Amino acid sequence: MTHIAVLGSLNMDLVTYVARAPQRGETVTGREFRTVPGGKGSNQAIAAARAGATVSMIGAVGNDAFGQRLRDTLEHSGVDTDSLRTVEGPSGTAHIVVDDEGGNAIVVIPGANGTVDHLSPGDEGVIASADALLLQLEIPQAAVVAGAEAARRHGVRTILTPSPAQSLPPELLAATDLLVPNEYEAVVLTDRADPRDAAAALLDLVPEVVVTLGAAGCLYLSRGAEPLVVPAPQVTAVDSTGAGDTFAGALAVALGEEKPVREALSWAAAAAAISVQRAGTSAAMPYRPEIEAQYSA
Repeated sequence: MTHIAVLGSLNMDLVTYVARAPQRGETVTGREFRTVPGGKGSNQAIAAARAGATVSMIGAVGNDAFGQRLRDTLEHSGVDTDSLRTVEGPSGTAHIVVDDEGGNAIVVIPGANGTVDHLSPGDEGVIASADALLLQLEIPQAAVVAGAEAARRHGVRTILTPSPAQSLPPELLAATDLLVPNEYEAVVLTDRADPRDAAAALLDLVPEVVVTLGAAGCLYLSRGAEPLVVPAPQVTAVDSTGAGDTFAGALAVALGEEKPVREALSWAAAAAAISVQRAGTSAAMPYRPEIEAQYSA
C-alpha cells in the first residue's frame, strides 16, 4: 500500500453560506454556518487516506477544543497522528464564505500552525519511510523547505501545492518534484496570465507541473514530454472548498500506485469532482470506491 507523509496545516474551518459574498463595507444575510475540520495539510492527508493510502500527518494543533476535534477527524479517516503535536494556545482557523455558485473566499489565522517552523525529532524518519511527501504553504516556509530537503535526501517524491500563493525560494524549488498550483497561483508565481504559458515557465523551475483549471480539468507538463490536458467530469458544484486538496491527495495516491500519468490525473479529477458536489471540506472528500465509480462512469 502506498505510504504518504503530509507536512502541513490543520485549521477549523468556520464556514458561512451566502447567496453572494459581501462587497467591502457591505453586510449580507447568510443562510447557514458550520464548523468543519480543515486546513490544507489535514485536507490532503484525509483525501489521501480515503483514496487508499496509509498516511502520516506532521503538524500541530492547539490545546483547545478545536485541536482535539481536528485530531479526532484525522484518526477517524485512518490518518496516523503520532507526529501531530499539541502546543499551548489556539488551533488554526479558516474563515470561509461560500456563495451559491460554489465559489469561496478565505481568511486563515495560523494559530498552532505558526509553531511548525522546523522538523521535530522523528519527523525526518516519517518522511523517509514514505513514498511521497505532500506539502503546502500554510505553515512557516522554513519547515516546508526542511521537509522537502529531507524528502530529497531519502529519494521521496515531493508534491507541493503552492497555496497560499507566494514567492518560492530556490532551495524549495530545487527539492520539489511536482508542483500543483491552481490557475491563480500559477499566475502569481510566473506573472503570466495564460495557464499554458504559466505552466511552461514553472517547468523551468521544477521537473513536473500540474495546473488545476477547475471545471476545465487540469494541464500537465513534464520536461521532454508533450503537454497533457485532462478534462474534469462535468458536475454541478455546490462548494469548491477543498477540491484542490482532494485532487492533490488523490493524485499522490495514484502516482504512488504507479498509474500512468493521464490515468492518475483523471482519477484525481474524479475525486475532486465528487468533493465539489458536497458541502464542506474534509466531510466532502470521497472514499476509494466512490472515486473508482466516478472514474469508470
